[in-house]
Amino acid sequence: MVARLLLRAWLRGPAVGPGPLCRPLSAGSGSGEYLQRSIVPTMHYQDSLPRKTEQFCKSFENGIGKQLHEQLVAQDKQNKHTSYISGPWFDMYLCARDSIVLNFNPFMAFNPDPKSEYNDQLTRATNMTVSAIRFLKTLRAGLLEPEVFHLNPAKSDTDTFKRLIRFVPSSLSWYGAYLVNAYPLDMSQYFRLFNSTRLPKPIQDELFTNEKARHLLVLRKGHFYVFDVLDQDGNIVGASEIQAHLKYILSDSSPAPEFPLAYLTTENRDVWAELRRKLASGGNEEALRKVDSAVFCLCLDDFPIKDLIHLSHNMLHGDGTNRWFDKSFNLIIAKDGTAAINFEHAWGDGVAVLRFLNEVFKDSTQAPAVTPQSQPARTDSSVAVQKLNFKLNDALKTGISTAKEKFDATVKTLTVDLIQFQRGGKEFLKKQKLSPDSVAQLAFQMAFLRQYGQTVATYESCSTAAFKHGRTETIRPASIFTKRCSQAFVREPSKYSAGELQQMMTKCSTYHGQLTKEAAMGQGFDRHLFALRYLAAAKGIALPELYLDPAYGQINHNILSTSTLNSPAVNIGGFAPVVPDGFGIGYAIHDNWIGCNVSSYPGRNVREFLQCVEKALEDIFDAIEGKCIKT
Repeated sequence: MVARLLLRAWLRGPAVGPGPLCRPLSAGSGSGEYLQRSIVPTMHYQDSLPRKTEQFCKSFENGIGKQLHEQLVAQDKQNKHTSYISGPWFDMYLCARDSIVLNFNPFMAFNPDPKSEYNDQLTRATNMTVSAIRFLKTLRAGLLEPEVFHLNPAKSDTDTFKRLIRFVPSSLSWYGAYLVNAYPLDMSQYFRLFNSTRLPKPIQDELFTNEKARHLLVLRKGHFYVFDVLDQDGNIVGASEIQAHLKYILSDSSPAPEFPLAYLTTENRDVWAELRRKLASGGNEEALRKVDSAVFCLCLDDFPIKDLIHLSHNMLHGDGTNRWFDKSFNLIIAKDGTAAINFEHAWGDGVAVLRFLNEVFKDSTQAPAVTPQSQPARTDSSVAVQKLNFKLNDALKTGISTAKEKFDATVKTLTVDLIQFQRGGKEFLKKQKLSPDSVAQLAFQMAFLRQYGQTVATYESCSTAAFKHGRTETIRPASIFTKRCSQAFVREPSKYSAGELQQMMTKCSTYHGQLTKEAAMGQGFDRHLFALRYLAAAKGIALPELYLDPAYGQINHNILSTSTLNSPAVNIGGFAPVVPDGFGIGYAIHDNWIGCNVSSYPGRNVREFLQCVEKALEDIFDAIEGKCIKT
């Protein structure tokens, strides 16, 4: 080890050579001028000193970390029915005591129905509800197409292959798909899409599911309504009946409640747990059971969406009165038919929600259950639709008022803005043999460097659904390659030719591709370290020094938190920053343009950041086209 350190120092040359104290002494430098005359220069060893973080890492790797890893492997071998990360990941979410609004729940907005007349609120709400129930029935009947990532769809995404693979035993079917470069994805989260709710409990919440329930929960103007969407035989209630019931709810002229109950789902989880206990014991247990067990929550808003910024605010948090944030998902439909999903994150990840969103969009637009001309059924909705009434004592009213104050104060601090870069997208970048995702991530690095003069911890979510009960892994987009490239573009563009900048971008793209592949294949380090830390805590072992090191804290203080999704069904998506001084960056790379939807709290300037992102993308495209980069 010492030899290697010495060799490294020697190879660095002048960097560790004689410093200022080794210059020849002046003629007047007598022996009384100095305490001593060291043969070895004072700072000779400084550059080659091992860093404390490196020592912690080595100590962890060869000591307690090694022991914990061996225990984790042994534990994993005893639990082959699941993933080593699944239990700890559920616990991480469910033990979090912060409000789930902004801190955890993201949103995805649907594109409008291509047939504009179908965007009428009642028509779209009916069609999306029917399509969602069709999805539920298809899933539970085992008729939903398995989720598979096809590397060679010409071979694997064919009826011929599907007819063959269905006869391969389930215990071997994955291997059959693997032989034709197809990777089946985990679908264990899907059942939680329906009839599910996160229940607030002291210390740790619980996930509740009741697949026997047949009713839909509808929220409008802070009021709660339920009606059956499945009959006693499990068949979907007629679309015209669902339409009639929704029309009945939309015609309710009752004023908004003075104390909207939904605010409680925005509270700190321990506070909400205690208030819910009081709510249940105060004669509301049956009403709460109906809320918790409902197939899903449909939120009908009484106003149109003004623009994409308004859309983001409304679908991410709204005014707090017309969402039940604890439900597995809220399907939100505004007055003008703008629709989105806000989902609770503990039960599952974006892969399951995006599949649901894609199928509902496709079915509701291509095989709509009703048309704008359809007439609602002649049925007595006043009997079929039950309006839930909650009994509130003074303590609950005070709790609701306090929750409202906290919610209003918090959402006021959130800023959202967006850009749509129209110069090019996926098609152009792929022709240049550049990873489109690496280009977007490089633009974020360049933008932050331009705005704040530094590189910071960056998080990009990557699904590990290729494994049983997989959740996510972290891609770390900020690297030595993006740092060098960003500095070249931002600080000294005139120093480099377009060709040299292109070479740097290629290195960024290659390395980002490697990181993405490693993360998707479970070879990232974040979840592994998380699981080792969780195991240490579970066994009562003192937290290893590695986790107390400031460097570990810094890399997990993700100032740039990023997530991307691409789908013909999705208009826009977004989430709040994960740290107070961060940006929440939702982005999508389309064939011919790049969209970026960013949020922040006070202290960060979203508009300026997006201007820097736009400048970065312009510079990247200029360099690709061989143009000079303007400072």
